[in-house]
Amino acid sequence: MSQRFDLSGRVALVAGASRGIGEAIAHGLAQHGAIVICSSRKQADCEKVAEAIREAGGEAISAKLHLGELSDHGKVVDMIAEKYGRLDILINNGATNPYMGAAHEAPESAYDKTFDVNVKGPYFLSAKAIPLMLKNGKGAIVNVASIDGIQPGKGRVIYGMTKAALISMTKGMAKEYGNHGIRVNSLLPGFTDTKLASALKKAPGIQKFMDENLAISRMAQPEEMVGAVLYMVSDESSYFTGQGMVVDAGAIL
Repeated sequence: MSQRFDLSGRVALVAGASRGIGEAIAHGLAQHGAIVICSSRKQADCEKVAEAIREAGGEAISAKLHLGELSDHGKVVDMIAEKYGRLDILINNGATNPYMGAAHEAPESAYDKTFDVNVKGPYFLSAKAIPLMLKNGKGAIVNVASIDGIQPGKGRVIYGMTKAALISMTKGMAKEYGNHGIRVNSLLPGFTDTKLASALKKAPGIQKFMDENLAISRMAQPEEMVGAVLYMVSDESSYFTGQGMVVDAGAIL
């Protein structure tokens, strides 16, 4: 009997794998047989994740990849091409949100940094990865967006703009490469217990907000995002592309 969601032998690059959702995804891919390249701007942190995967019986290595530094993109993809000769899965997970507050008070530097990491980074990393996927006639890309991309949060206008752009990028690339065997989808997490969401977690009245607005009135754990990603990168979703999978406990109902 074949195993569902089997990723044996597939090579997966996870950006932003040092913690949170990216770390959980890296472990989930490895548990289902993928060879995982754990990457982020701090390779030492990624090496800890890769080591934990290896200790659990999986296969993983680490690499330095700052989404906002385009020079890193080519180095990592070239390394993957040389070492493995293929790239089957790309997870664009890294993100930043350096400014929360009134839109009219946001500094230009925060705007630029947020777009560089959240939009420019995933776009050009995908652009580097796609030729390697085209060479093998198959690939799956998952862009980790946010429900802020379809329902912006107060004080997070810039962040929401970047996630809306990522959702649009997902749809455009899905159309462009679908007939070349490459599927592109996005994950839209809701309130998830990560470092990026730490300010929201500590906000006064957050439990009251969740009780009133979520069908499941608690924050998600990063591991609760993994199942959706496994579906989107496996052959189980062979006819699924250009979509945004919302995992938010009903926040946008």
